Amino acid sequence: MTPQKFEDILREIQSRKSETPYLEVKAAHEGCPKKLFDTLSSFSNQDEGGVIVFGVDESDGYREVGVYDPQDLQKQVNNQCLQMQPVVRPLFTVLEKENKWFVAAEIPAVDLAERPCFYRGVGRIKGSWTRVGDSDEPMTEYEVYSYEAFRKKYQDDIRIVPRATMNALDGNALEKYIDRLKDGKPNLANLPDDMIYELMSITRENQITLSTVLLFSPYPQAYFPGMSIIATVIPGTEPGVTGSDGERFLDNQRIEGTIMQMLDGALQFVKRNLHNKTIINPDTGKREDRTDYPLTAVREAVLNALVHRDYSIHTEAMPIQLMMFEDRMEIHSPGGIYGRMRADQLGKVQPDTRNPVLAAALEVLGIAENRYSGIPTIRREMREYGLQEPIFADERGTFKVIFKKAAEKKVETESCYDEEVVQGLLLFCRTPRTKKEISEYLQLSSVSYAIQKYVLPLVREGKIKMSLPDKPKSPKQLFYTVKTDEGGM
Repeated sequence: MTPQKFEDILREIQSRKSETPYLEVKAAHEGCPKKLFDTLSSFSNQDEGGVIVFGVDESDGYREVGVYDPQDLQKQVNNQCLQMQPVVRPLFTVLEKENKWFVAAEIPAVDLAERPCFYRGVGRIKGSWTRVGDSDEPMTEYEVYSYEAFRKKYQDDIRIVPRATMNALDGNALEKYIDRLKDGKPNLANLPDDMIYELMSITRENQITLSTVLLFSPYPQAYFPGMSIIATVIPGTEPGVTGSDGERFLDNQRIEGTIMQMLDGALQFVKRNLHNKTIINPDTGKREDRTDYPLTAVREAVLNALVHRDYSIHTEAMPIQLMMFEDRMEIHSPGGIYGRMRADQLGKVQPDTRNPVLAAALEVLGIAENRYSGIPTIRREMREYGLQEPIFADERGTFKVIFKKAAEKKVETESCYDEEVVQGLLLFCRTPRTKKEISEYLQLSSVSYAIQKYVLPLVREGKIKMSLPDKPKSPKQLFYTVKTDEGGM
């Protein structure tokens, strides 16, 4: 680091009055901080490394206090670096400013194959840290394991399931799979089935593997209840928000079965909760029905979650989560991005594969292409739908895919609501209507918003009545327009 760069960092600290994911400040005017292990570990374990600036007191409004002795400080910091595994090799820069000395220690990233970097004094599990925002937090046992799994190339998709037996599998489905495996492979086709089972990881040492259970067991959740999908529709934009009737979920389902059945079940759940709208195709001029999100993109995202999630003992109790909010859909799968891949490289660089046997089996079954085309397909489908670029996020052992819904064309004007909309709604409600029917008529995805914004004001004005006025939150509630002789239209 050049002295000029160091001065720029000090100015940035005074301007921001905060630390960052890549910048930590320490006072060090009364001696070297006794404990740097957490920051040394967390900076070493992130791809960009980080910088520790000594001579700035965070507790005193980030006042520049200088360091007690720049030479001894470097020696003491380096002594702590030598207690890390692997050893941290900092790059020091010393700067004099207004008769005070400041020291910067650049902490380089450790190669992925050597992570996690940890403090030997307490061991790998307790001594490994990760940077979260501007703070250092202990790694979870799973985060530590995930580095080891990549380094040692563990194949959790073919770990043995002791309770499973051949008799407990769908024999017809397994037989068809074996036939597909043999097709076009004469050398494989000439082998006895029990040898094929071992070669293709259907069994290991004559015991059933996890992939076999996930593909051919009539009910895989008997062995692994958490290997399922929890699908919910949330009446708002954040978890915990309740609807107009106090409901936390508008729809809620645990989707179980084989990989193929869970994929189909998730798509059925999404389809029944998507809103349909009619648009005019600008290319053809024809009217088309269109859902909130392209179903092809949804399928690829769910399939990716099922194929590439972590199937280790650390995450086997964690289901995939599919959440539909008013403004977006999120799919969370256990296990962050595997290997050296970064989120911004997805779909552009051939990735490491966490579950190669499972992915190859799904290719044979015609469920997945196994050509790394899923992410590009998702991006293309969202673009062609005129929606925002999908968000792919890797957050501490969880991989997230986020689809943003198109901004709704609001039917109200700057006033509380458009008189034309009011008249149309009053005409629509001459036949008693449910809350859902009204929200669909207004082309609003939020039932709660539609009722609060448009219907209840008309109820208060006496233009619309409720069929069950004593039970305003009843799911059987209907809204109807007051007849002319009652003071309405």
